[in-house]
Amino acid sequence: MTAARPAVAEAKRIVVKVGSSSISGANTGQIAPLVDALAAAHARGVEVILVSSGAIATGMPYLHLDARPNDLATQQAAAAVGQNLLMVRYQDSLDRYGLTAAQVLLTAGDLEHSTPRSNAQRAIDRLLGLRILPIVNENDTVATHEIRFGDNDRLAALVAELVGADLLVLLSDVDALYTRPPHEPGAERIDEVAADDELERVEIGEAGAAGVGTGGAATKVASAKLAARQGTPVVLTSTANVRRALDGDAVGTWFHASSLD
Repeated sequence: MTAARPAVAEAKRIVVKVGSSSISGANTGQIAPLVDALAAAHARGVEVILVSSGAIATGMPYLHLDARPNDLATQQAAAAVGQNLLMVRYQDSLDRYGLTAAQVLLTAGDLEHSTPRSNAQRAIDRLLGLRILPIVNENDTVATHEIRFGDNDRLAALVAELVGADLLVLLSDVDALYTRPPHEPGAERIDEVAADDELERVEIGEAGAAGVGTGGAATKVASAKLAARQGTPVVLTSTANVRRALDGDAVGTWFHASSLD
């Protein structure tokens, strides 16, 4: 079967970003099908980088927290506990395919300064050459409010630029971008976004599914546009659609990349 999006089938290096609400709490079970999709792409010879949120959300139950903490120290403590557990869950699932995960923790400063930036790029390139799956997250344990990425959607766009990705897949709880929150009357699905489309017709709702994440539709759109301006096309869809997105099916919203000529 021919892929509806040939650019996906032709992509050799893909960055996939998944949010906290998709792989923590009641949705921890979504890690396995996510890994299934990543492993299928890997088996085709694709180099895959996963940008995964979820360290704080994963650590919260072990700190007996019912809601995401507001103070930085407790966020850092939850991240320190949760990052370890999150990597164990990914590796347990990857073991089914004989794949190995590598943890890559970054801060905003790492990508703003040439030496740590080149070090990160070189390390990820080497991991991909060894057919290992890099799993990237913000280093929440040492990040401060002043130097945070703000959300991992932006981190994913910056990582896509760092590694020269052919495609960025942004996963969320919603299957596509809509002209307004999809539960509201009159919401219309947007299938494609041109490189020069400023999306002025789109009304963005409030962020924060289940109170565990920091991103929302606004950050995903901004990050998709950032990646597209850098020359990387983007698929914005739900975590449940990740397999179809990586197979090139016409799911979610396709952000056309700007020409860098």
